[in-house]
Amino acid sequence: MVSPAVDIALVGAVVVIAVAVVAALGFKLSRSYRDLGSDADRATYATLHTAALASEHLRAGLTPGGASKASRHLRGLLRCDSLLITDTDAVLAWDGTGVMPERVLELVRKVLESGRTQIFRRDQMAAVGADDGATEVVISPIQVDKRVVGTVGAFAPHVNAGLVRAANEVAVWVATQVELAELDSSRTLLMEAEVRALRAQISPHFIYNSLNAIASFINTDPQRARELVVEFADFTRYSFRRHGDFTTVAEELKSIDRYLLLERARFGDRLRVSLQIGPEVLSTVIPFLSLQPLVENAVQHGLDSKDGTGHITIAAHDSGAFAEVTIEDDGVGMDPEHLRSVLAGHTEGVHVGLRNVDSRLRQVYGDNHGLVIDTAPGAGTLITMRIPKSQPGHQT
Repeated sequence: MVSPAVDIALVGAVVVIAVAVVAALGFKLSRSYRDLGSDADRATYATLHTAALASEHLRAGLTPGGASKASRHLRGLLRCDSLLITDTDAVLAWDGTGVMPERVLELVRKVLESGRTQIFRRDQMAAVGADDGATEVVISPIQVDKRVVGTVGAFAPHVNAGLVRAANEVAVWVATQVELAELDSSRTLLMEAEVRALRAQISPHFIYNSLNAIASFINTDPQRARELVVEFADFTRYSFRRHGDFTTVAEELKSIDRYLLLERARFGDRLRVSLQIGPEVLSTVIPFLSLQPLVENAVQHGLDSKDGTGHITIAAHDSGAFAEVTIEDDGVGMDPEHLRSVLAGHTEGVHVGLRNVDSRLRQVYGDNHGLVIDTAPGAGTLITMRIPKSQPGHQT
C-alpha cells in the first residue's frame, strides 16, 4: 500500500512538471512575439496581411462579389466607419455600421467626372440628400491607364488629412489589382487570337491539299474517298471547335492521327510515322492545338521539300512532374539563326505554327516551358515539349 507521503510527493512532482511546461510554453510564445519586431513591424505585417487577403477577391477585377468581400478587409485598413466601392455606373460594395445614403451616387459622379479625390462635409452631403447627419466622406478615384474605372469612399465622423491619404493609397492599390486582372484578361484574349491564327493557317494549306487528295480517289477508290471525307470532317470539327483553351494529350494525338491519315493520302509511302506513347501521359492537360501544328510543321517544312521517304517519330512519356513530348523528323532541317528569328517574331509567313505554340506555352507555364528545338540544315528537326502534369487551374 502506498503511503500518504508518497502520494503527496507524486502530486507535487506532477505540479512541478506542469508549471515547468507552462513556463516553457510561455517563454516560447513571448519569444515568438518579440521575434515579430517592434510595434511598427507588427503594424506593417498586419497591413500587408490584410492587403493580401483583400487582393484574393479582386483577381477578376471590379466585380460586385469580389468588391463586396474585399471591402471588409479594406475598411479595416482605413479604420473608417463605412467603406464604399463603385465602378463607373453603380455601387459594387458597401461595408459599414450604418445604412448607405440613398443618393451617394451623386457624390460619386462628381469624383468620376473630375478624376480627383474630393471631401464632402456634412453640409455638402445634405445638399444632395446624401447625409445621415453623422458622417463625412472622402471619395478617391480608381484610375487605370488614365481611365477612371471606379471609386473608393471612406465614411467617418470627421475626414482628416490622414484618412484622405489612406483613401488615396487604397484607391491606387485597388487600381493595381484591376490592372493585373485586365492583364490576365488580355493574355487570355491573346491566346484566343493565336489559336484563331493557327486555324487560319490550317485553312489554306491543309484543307486545299486534303480536298485534292480526296478528289483523286473519288473515281479510283470511292470507298477510301468516303472514309477520307469522314476523317477530314472529324479533324476540322476538332480544330475549329468553339470551346475550351485546353485539351488532353490523348485528344490531340487523335486529331494528329486524322491529320496524318489525310497527309498519307497525298504522300503515299513517302510518309512514315512512328509512335512511342506512354499511356500514363494520355490524360495530361495541354493547350489546345499545341501538338498538331508541330507535326504539320514537320510534314510541310521538313518532308515536303525532301526527296524520297520521310520519317516522323512522335513520342510521349512520363518525366517526373512533367509529361515530355517529342516530335522528330529526318527532313531538311533549318538554320538555327533563322529559327531564333522565327521564334522571336522577326520572320513572317514561315513556321508560324512553331512560334505560335512556343509563345502560348510560355504564356501559360512561364518562360522556362517554351519549345526546345534541335535542328541544322540537312539534319532534320527534334522538338521537345515539357508540360506540368499537375494543372489544377486548367480544364478541358
